[in-house]
This record gives sequence, C-alpha cells and structure tokens, in this order.
Amino acid sequence: MRFRYGTDIGLKREENQDAVRCEYFGHNVLAVVCDGMGGERAGKEASALAIEEFFQRFSADYKESLSDEDIRKLLISSISAANSVIYTRARFDFKNFGMGTTCVAAFVTKKTAFIANVGDSRAYLITDTGLVKITTDHNVASVLFEQGKITEEEMEVHPQKHMLVRAVGVEKTVLTDTFMLDYEDKISLLLCSDGLSGYCGDDEIYSVILNSDFDDVADELIKLALRKGGRDNVTVAVISD
Repeated sequence: MRFRYGTDIGLKREENQDAVRCEYFGHNVLAVVCDGMGGERAGKEASALAIEEFFQRFSADYKESLSDEDIRKLLISSISAANSVIYTRARFDFKNFGMGTTCVAAFVTKKTAFIANVGDSRAYLITDTGLVKITTDHNVASVLFEQGKITEEEMEVHPQKHMLVRAVGVEKTVLTDTFMLDYEDKISLLLCSDGLSGYCGDDEIYSVILNSDFDDVADELIKLALRKGGRDNVTVAVISD
C-alpha cells in the first residue's frame, strides 16, 4: 500500500484552510482530508484541529484485531471527537464563531477500504475505466437534487453547491456517512477537497491520474486545479496498492 498527498493555497485565497495527513498503521493506510471554514483564521484552525484530533483518537483505539464494524465505528468516533473539540473551541472564543470543517477519511486494509465523510470533500474509487464517486456531498445543491427539484447537471453549477448543510464542529453532534468497499486484487482511491472536484471534471481528473507517475500524481492534480483558475485551496490524497 502506498500514498501520495499534497495541498496548495491556490491562486485566489489569502491562506490555505485545507489540511491533509496520511499515515501507515502496519500495512494499512489512514488518510484524511479536511477543508476548513470560518472567519479570520478560524477555518485554518478548524481543519488543523480536526486532523490532529482524528488521528489522536484513531491511534489510541486502533488494534489489528478490530472487526470491520469496529473500524467503521472508530472512524465515526474519531470524527465525533474532532467535532467536539472544534465546537467547544468556537464556543469559548467569539472570533471562532461558525468555525467548522469538512472531513473525508479512508482507512485501507489489504481487503477492505473504509470511508467516512462529513461535508463536500470527496472520496473517489479509481477504476480501469474512470472515477466513481463514493461519497455524497452534504451541500444545498445535493439536497435539492435528492428532492428531485433540480437535475444532476443543474446541481453541478448551482449557486449553492458550496453551501454546506453538514460540517464538523458546527453543531454539538455530527452525523457521519460511512462506506465499506471490499476488494480482492487491488484498489486505488482519491480523496480531495472541492478545490479540485468543484472546478475540474471527473474525466479531467482521471486523465491526469492515468497519465502521471504515482510519485507525481498529487502534484499533477494540484497543477490541474491551478490551470483551471485555482479559485480555492486544493488538497488531494491518492492511495493505491
């Protein structure tokens, strides 16, 4: 199992409010991408806190003997721990009011990939024929699409596609989506903030992955987002065996 990751401030923002971290747990890999939000430096602080607290909780409770269901629950509790820390921080400092972050995490073992997400940072399965989106965006546009009020095409260009309806740290508790993908021979995953997925088409992203050496893939995906205008911070993590 191997991974590559990177983050960039982009061309329009004054600071990078994204955060990313990948680590080995034995032969397994844990990767987390967060995209912070909030005034002043609150978004940057939220994403950093989320990454730190997530890894701290996961590391403290992870054992190789855990069942698949235990791992799924551990991902949820790790996000919940991050939620509590950010929510408490915001309540004690008015400058941090409204601070929060997206969070998409993947824990990949030799036979199963576990995905957890809150917000609109995404996880994709990289197949032989293209990208398959695993996660659901927790934003206004996706809600309207699920209610049948707009089409899929309208959802992609909707003015409220970046307005979150769910984020880590905004409410006292948070609902986390989870996914489990079993595989036999190999698996490849992409985690990214909406600085990539919000401005680059799936086909464009897949083409870059297909035509890049693995060592360079994170940098090349960031360059793609910058070529498309770099209107947001952009963060990626690619995991492959």
